[in-house]
Amino acid sequence: MLGALPRAGGRIPWSETPKPWSRPPAPEAVCPQGVDDLGPLSPAHGTIDTVTSTSSTVERAFRAALYDDTDAGLDTGASLLAADLAADAELARRGEEFVATAWQRGWQPADVVRLVRRELEDGHVHLAAGLIRAQAGQDRPRGRRWAAQLEALPQDPARGSDRFSHATAVLQLYRLLLRLPALEPLEEPRREHGPAASRMLTRIRALLAKAEATGYPEEAEALSAKAQELMARHSVDEALLAAGAPAPDAPGACRIGVEPPYEQAKAVLLDAVATANHCRAVWNEPLGFSTVVGFEADLEAVELLYTSLLVQATHAMTRAEAAQRAGGRKRTKTFRQSFLAAYAHRVGDRLATVAETQVTQDLLPVLATREIAVTDRLERMFPETTTTRLRGVTDAAGWTEGARAADEAQVRARPRLP
Repeated sequence: MLGALPRAGGRIPWSETPKPWSRPPAPEAVCPQGVDDLGPLSPAHGTIDTVTSTSSTVERAFRAALYDDTDAGLDTGASLLAADLAADAELARRGEEFVATAWQRGWQPADVVRLVRRELEDGHVHLAAGLIRAQAGQDRPRGRRWAAQLEALPQDPARGSDRFSHATAVLQLYRLLLRLPALEPLEEPRREHGPAASRMLTRIRALLAKAEATGYPEEAEALSAKAQELMARHSVDEALLAAGAPAPDAPGACRIGVEPPYEQAKAVLLDAVATANHCRAVWNEPLGFSTVVGFEADLEAVELLYTSLLVQATHAMTRAEAAQRAGGRKRTKTFRQSFLAAYAHRVGDRLATVAETQVTQDLLPVLATREIAVTDRLERMFPETTTTRLRGVTDAAGWTEGARAADEAQVRARPRLP
C-alpha cells in the first residue's frame, strides 16, 4: 500500500512552533515631554525638535500599523512616514532593533529571510536583507555559520518605489518581525575547521555540483557515491580527532529550509540524510524548516547531501514527467507528490543500509558516545515532539518513477573504511 510506509522512511519527528501572526498587545502611548500627540513638531526650532518630531512620527505610525491587522491602520502609518522625510533614519534604526530582538529569540539571518520570502514578497526580502546587514555592523561576532548566512543575503537594490509604497512595505515587514515567536537557540561549534577539513568539504561540494549538472544517471550515481564516501571518511576522522582532543567537542544544531510544495516528502528526505550521517532532525512545518542536531562535520555533510539530492530529484521528476507526457498521460500534483515521497523513502532505505557497512568494530564506542550526546542535545532542545506520516501518496506511476530515480541518484555500496 503506497501510503503505509515503514517507520524509518514515513515518520518524521515534528515540533510545532506557534505561528508568528498573533497580534502583540500595543504598548502604552509614549509621548515625549512637551509634544502633542496630535502631530509632530516643526523641525524649524532646531535639533531637539527635529529628533522629537521624527520619534513621534515613527511612534504614531507604529501604533497605527504594527498593532493592528487592518489595511486601514497600515495606510495610516504609511501616510505618516511618507509625509516626514526626517523620520527615515529613525525608522531604519527601529528596524535594526527588531532584527536584534529576533536574534535574542533564537532566529538567525537565513531563518528570517526564509520566512519573509514565504509570507511576503521579493521586495520585503531585500528590505529584510538590508536591515540584517546594517544591524550586523553593530553586532558581536557570531561564528562561521552566521557569517556565511550574512554573506548569502540578497543584495539590497536601490529603492525605486514612491515614499508611500516604500513605507507600506517597511511596515508590513516590521509587522512580521514583531510577531516572530521564540525558537530553540542554536550554538556555534566549539572547534573550527582545520585546513584539511576545509579542503575535504571543497572536494565534496565539487563532486555534488557535478552530480547535479550531469544529464547521465550513471555519472550522477558515481559522483554521488564518491561524495558520500568522502563524507563518511570525514565524519570518522572528525570523531577520532574529537575523541583525542583535550577539550571535549559537543553537538551543535542548524536549521535547513523545507520549502513547499511537497514539504512532507522533503522533510522525510532530510530526516533520512540526517540519520545516515549520525544526526537527528525535527521538522517545524508552520515555519518551514527542520532543525538538525549533530556534530559540525556531520551537519555540513547533511546540508550538502540533502541539497544535492533535492536538486537531483527535481531533475529526475522533470524527466519522468516528460516521458509520461510523451506517452499521452497528463502529469498531476499527485504524481509529483508520490514521486518525491517514493524518492525520499527509497533514499532513506539505501542510506540506512550503507551506513551500517561503513564503521569497523573498533570505532563503535566512539560513535556510540557521540550518538548519546546528539540524542541528549535533541531532547533538551525539543522535550516534546510527535511524529507525522506522509499523506497524499496515491499515484502508482509516480511512486514507481520516484523509487527508480532514487536508485539511480543514491549512493551505491562502498568499500569499508580503513
